[in-house]
Amino acid sequence: MENITTKQRAILRGLANALDPVMQIGKEGLSQNSFDAIDALLEARELIKIKVLKNCPLQPKEVMKEICSKLSAQAVQVIGSIIVVYRFSTKKDFKHIELI
Repeated sequence: MENITTKQRAILRGLANALDPVMQIGKEGLSQNSFDAIDALLEARELIKIKVLKNCPLQPKEVMKEICSKLSAQAVQVIGSIIVVYRFSTKKDFKHIELI
Protein backbone atom coordinates (compact mmCIF):
# COMPACT_ATOMS: atom_id res chain seq x y z
CA MET A 1 0.00 0.00 0.00
CA GLU A 2 1.36 3.41 -0.91
CA ASN A 3 1.66 6.17 1.66
CA ILE A 4 -1.23 8.55 2.10
CA THR A 5 -0.74 12.18 1.15
CA THR A 6 -0.85 15.14 3.53
CA LYS A 7 -4.28 16.07 2.18
CA GLN A 8 -5.60 12.53 2.70
CA ARG A 9 -4.16 12.50 6.22
CA ALA A 10 -6.02 15.76 6.95
CA ILE A 11 -9.29 14.17 5.77
CA LEU A 12 -8.67 11.14 8.02
CA ARG A 13 -7.82 13.37 11.01
CA GLY A 14 -11.12 15.18 10.52
CA LEU A 15 -13.03 11.89 10.41
CA ALA A 16 -11.16 10.63 13.48
CA ASN A 17 -12.36 13.57 15.59
CA ALA A 18 -15.78 11.94 15.94
CA LEU A 19 -14.37 8.53 16.86
CA ASP A 20 -13.92 7.07 20.33
CA PRO A 21 -11.00 4.75 21.08
CA VAL A 22 -11.97 1.16 20.21
CA MET A 23 -9.02 -0.45 21.97
CA GLN A 24 -6.56 0.13 24.79
CA ILE A 25 -2.93 -0.95 24.99
CA GLY A 26 -1.85 -1.49 28.61
CA LYS A 27 0.88 -3.13 30.66
CA GLU A 28 1.07 -6.15 28.35
CA GLY A 29 2.19 -3.88 25.51
CA LEU A 30 1.61 -5.19 21.99
CA SER A 31 0.97 -8.95 22.10
CA GLN A 32 -0.08 -11.18 19.22
CA ASN A 33 -3.66 -10.91 20.54
CA SER A 34 -3.42 -7.11 20.30
CA PHE A 35 -2.23 -7.31 16.69
CA ASP A 36 -5.02 -9.79 15.82
CA ALA A 37 -7.67 -7.52 17.38
CA ILE A 38 -6.30 -4.38 15.68
CA ASP A 39 -6.14 -6.24 12.35
CA ALA A 40 -9.82 -7.24 12.69
CA LEU A 41 -10.82 -3.69 13.69
CA LEU A 42 -8.98 -2.17 10.73
CA GLU A 43 -10.64 -4.64 8.37
CA ALA A 44 -14.06 -3.79 9.79
CA ARG A 45 -13.67 0.00 10.12
CA GLU A 46 -10.57 1.18 8.18
CA LEU A 47 -9.99 4.09 10.60
CA ILE A 48 -9.53 3.42 14.32
CA LYS A 49 -8.43 5.21 17.46
CA ILE A 50 -6.37 3.40 20.09
CA LYS A 51 -5.61 4.62 23.61
CA VAL A 52 -2.18 3.83 25.03
CA LEU A 53 -2.48 3.58 28.82
CA LYS A 54 0.11 5.04 31.21
CA ASN A 55 1.23 1.57 32.33
CA CYS A 56 2.17 0.53 28.78
CA PRO A 57 5.92 -0.13 28.46
CA LEU A 58 5.96 1.57 25.02
CA GLN A 59 5.44 5.22 24.11
CA PRO A 60 2.43 6.00 21.85
CA LYS A 61 4.71 6.75 18.85
CA GLU A 62 6.46 3.39 19.29
CA VAL A 63 3.08 1.61 19.46
CA MET A 64 1.98 3.36 16.26
CA LYS A 65 5.23 2.46 14.47
CA GLU A 66 4.92 -1.23 15.40
CA ILE A 67 1.24 -1.44 14.41
CA CYS A 68 1.87 0.25 11.07
CA SER A 69 4.87 -1.88 10.15
CA LYS A 70 3.36 -5.21 11.24
CA LEU A 71 -0.16 -4.64 9.85
CA SER A 72 0.68 -2.55 6.73
CA ALA A 73 -1.37 0.33 8.10
CA GLN A 74 -0.94 4.09 7.75
CA ALA A 75 -0.13 6.38 10.66
CA VAL A 76 -2.63 9.25 10.80
CA GLN A 77 -1.74 11.00 14.05
CA VAL A 78 -0.62 10.74 17.65
CA ILE A 79 -2.08 13.16 20.18
CA GLY A 80 -0.98 12.51 23.74
CA SER A 81 -1.86 8.89 24.48
CA ILE A 82 -4.28 8.50 21.55
CA ILE A 83 -3.15 7.13 18.20
CA VAL A 84 -5.14 7.04 14.96
CA VAL A 85 -4.43 4.37 12.35
CA TYR A 86 -5.87 3.78 8.86
CA ARG A 87 -5.81 0.83 6.50
CA PHE A 88 -7.94 0.28 3.39
CA SER A 89 -10.29 -2.66 3.95
CA THR A 90 -10.31 -5.55 1.50
CA LYS A 91 -13.97 -6.31 2.25
CA LYS A 92 -16.43 -6.27 -0.62
CA ASP A 93 -19.86 -4.60 -0.16
CA PHE A 94 -18.28 -2.10 2.24
CA LYS A 95 -18.59 1.69 2.28
CA HIS A 96 -14.92 2.64 2.06
CA ILE A 97 -13.58 5.97 3.29
CA GLU A 98 -13.26 8.29 0.29
CA LEU A 99 -9.71 9.62 -0.01
CA ILE A 100 -9.60 12.13 -2.85
